[in-house]
Amino acid sequence: MAEPLCNAAVKKCKETMPQTPIFSSMLSSSCSGQVQPDMGEKCGDPVYQDGNLISGSLEALIERLVPTMDYYPDRTYIFTFLLSSRVFIHPHELLAKVGQICIKQKQQLEIGSEAEKTKLKSFAAKIIQLLKEWTETFPYDFQDEKSMKELKEIAHRITQCDEENGTVKKIISQMTQNLLMTLSARSQYQEIKEKFRQPVTDKGTILKNKPQSTQKDILSICCDPLILAQQLTHIELERVSNIYAEDLMQIVSHVDSLDNHKCRGDVTKTYTLEAYDNWFNCLSMLVATEICRVVKKKQRTRIVEFFIDVARECFNIGNFNSMMAIISGMNLSPVARLKKTWSKVKTAKFDVLEHHMDPSSNFCNYRTALQGAAQRSQTANSNREKIVIPVFNLFIKDIYFLHKMHTNRLPNGQINFKKFWEISRLIHDFITWKQVECPFEKDKKIQSYLLTTPIYSEEALFIASFESEGPENHVEKDSWKTLRTTLLNRA
Repeated sequence: MAEPLCNAAVKKCKETMPQTPIFSSMLSSSCSGQVQPDMGEKCGDPVYQDGNLISGSLEALIERLVPTMDYYPDRTYIFTFLLSSRVFIHPHELLAKVGQICIKQKQQLEIGSEAEKTKLKSFAAKIIQLLKEWTETFPYDFQDEKSMKELKEIAHRITQCDEENGTVKKIISQMTQNLLMTLSARSQYQEIKEKFRQPVTDKGTILKNKPQSTQKDILSICCDPLILAQQLTHIELERVSNIYAEDLMQIVSHVDSLDNHKCRGDVTKTYTLEAYDNWFNCLSMLVATEICRVVKKKQRTRIVEFFIDVARECFNIGNFNSMMAIISGMNLSPVARLKKTWSKVKTAKFDVLEHHMDPSSNFCNYRTALQGAAQRSQTANSNREKIVIPVFNLFIKDIYFLHKMHTNRLPNGQINFKKFWEISRLIHDFITWKQVECPFEKDKKIQSYLLTTPIYSEEALFIASFESEGPENHVEKDSWKTLRTTLLNRA
């Protein structure tokens, strides 16, 4: 068994939970979204603490989003506000308000002196930059006609600032084209309904009344734990690449809204999140299936030890999600009850893995490992060292916990922006990690097996488990009898 973390580390984990560790990034402490002093005088009511914006009215926060001749919002502020704004206002409504502010500033410059009029091009460039960041970071905000209409309206107004050489018009045209391509690609992904593997329940497949010599197992497809871990990482990164920041924000906007109106998150599909969660469950069930369906104890032992090594390689890579799925599969009751098999397994490595995933102190050990992987990623020179794939269901719980522990608005009615800084840090880290290009060569044969080979239902796993190692007590005997009778009658 691995040595436990020191008491100081455990205490620190307890104090900083539930959120996953935050590291220097675009959302570091030096990037607070702080605005120019003259902007503070204009808006009046935002509240700062240690130089960081912690609350403000929706109107004031929107005004701080829009550039002026002498001001451009910090990128971290843009990301955090656009991410959190959907809890309070529809994207198309926010675009309309941004457009109104732009028109007002444009008119002021037009009626000013000639010197101010020449500043129009500079002002237009800043507005375009804001729209560019918005469309690239949150493209799904523009999926409906209302949002696209507002975007085109702002673009039309800004184009008038540079009608002579048409530079602004060209930039806006390219931005719009890129946005439409992104939306089209995502629409195609959502339309492709993933063929979720249906658990096997056929009695001929489960009941071991057929020769096992021709039956394929994972070792016949891949006998190298590192290679399998790399292929699992390929699958993970491919799936997370289709998850956007606004998808993750639905965890907040879909749960509730203090503004008592229907937010966009209530009507947006969560297909990508569901598909990724389904992958975790399928991998866990695949591991259990591979173990339980083998007749010979020696071969079962080999497969158990193989998956332990695969999980270990996943840990070394930084693929914590696959690692957790594999451990979960081996901890399912049909696998855990195979005492004769486990007695032959060298469990020292498995004990270390379970130590890393120990749920005590809110998975403190795992979070320490995740922090190490994230720090490695920041200083890495190769994509191999940049890989960080967190345990997705724990990541989701962290966001949900932050949301439920802190109100969206303060007693004075202002938006609790400090809460959304914290949530945006979590989401930004995830978005950064998902953009890493997988450095491992793709093996279609191995991936096909992982994604399409039949997996057993929970019921089928128990039947296969009892056939591998018979029931040991009256409870198991009764369960085995009931399961076998049910299956035979169903067939």
